[in-house]
Amino acid sequence: MADIKLRICLVICLIGIISASSVIPSAITHVASFIPDPSSQLSTTFYVTKCPLALQIIKEEITRAVLNDRRLGASLLRLHFHDCFVQGCDASVLLKDNATFKGEQNALPNVNSLRGYEIIDKVKYILETRCPNVVSCADILAVAARDSVVALGGPIWPVRVGRKDSTTANLNAANSDLPSPFLDLKGLIDAFKKKGFSAEEMVALSGSHTIGQTKCALIRPRIYNESNVQPDYRNSLKKNCPTKGGDNNLSPLDVTTPNFFDNAFYKNLLYNKGLLHTDQQLFKGGSGPLDYKVLSYALNPLLFKLDFANAMVKMGNLSPLTGYQGQIRKYCGRVN
Repeated sequence: MADIKLRICLVICLIGIISASSVIPSAITHVASFIPDPSSQLSTTFYVTKCPLALQIIKEEITRAVLNDRRLGASLLRLHFHDCFVQGCDASVLLKDNATFKGEQNALPNVNSLRGYEIIDKVKYILETRCPNVVSCADILAVAARDSVVALGGPIWPVRVGRKDSTTANLNAANSDLPSPFLDLKGLIDAFKKKGFSAEEMVALSGSHTIGQTKCALIRPRIYNESNVQPDYRNSLKKNCPTKGGDNNLSPLDVTTPNFFDNAFYKNLLYNKGLLHTDQQLFKGGSGPLDYKVLSYALNPLLFKLDFANAMVKMGNLSPLTGYQGQIRKYCGRVN
């Protein structure tokens, strides 16, 4: 009976992954209700006739790059996240400063932090030689995030493509809309709610911290001032992050399996081994409103991967530019 229930659950979850298409209005553009939902113009088969090898090319280049530098997997996933949370998934995060506007790369959450631009540029160059003016930088970011996760052992999900690239960026929104690593639980929930995500979906997306690293400067307040840090874990972190200096020293977000996409991030939280303040906010030792969700992911890796995939489909549908909106940039770092 339990096996039958599990199969039914899997079928329902898979249906959810395929059908998820939630879209949040852009922070700078009001879309009237009578205009068709822009995400409805996205499709998993968008490039089948226009550039048949597009997704294969992206997968091969991203997989090769990530397996050569596993930290890059987390970086490319984060690039997509930092793009979508600022005026939608439109590759605005890739635009460099110019005479017309200041880009998002120098926003406080991004400066000296985001990486992976060069591999996106490489993929774009290859696609431009094969299919000029067809594949958008925004689509490359979305597909690269998925392929990075898969390369590190994580779940696969359908990426609907057909996005256009924006012709402007939003520095102010990047500074205000990207969640700070110092937020308490309420602030974290509110930051994701602003983009249309439930608290439970926020917990699932936070599982991206099962890969990647972060700087000493971002964890120093936690490891020296907070009480809910496992003692041996705290001592090991202090060795790499002194009270003064070493701001750029890196520590893995998941101390257990830092280069593999699994559910160890949630298991660590049960033992107060969350690296960032926001990480440990998800689990408060039985008294937190989202403790049950962290526990369920710690005990059920399949459930985590299914929920993460479903939430990533939803994130990829945040306010895409389609049709006559935006452009297909020839170079991802500048407008045409």
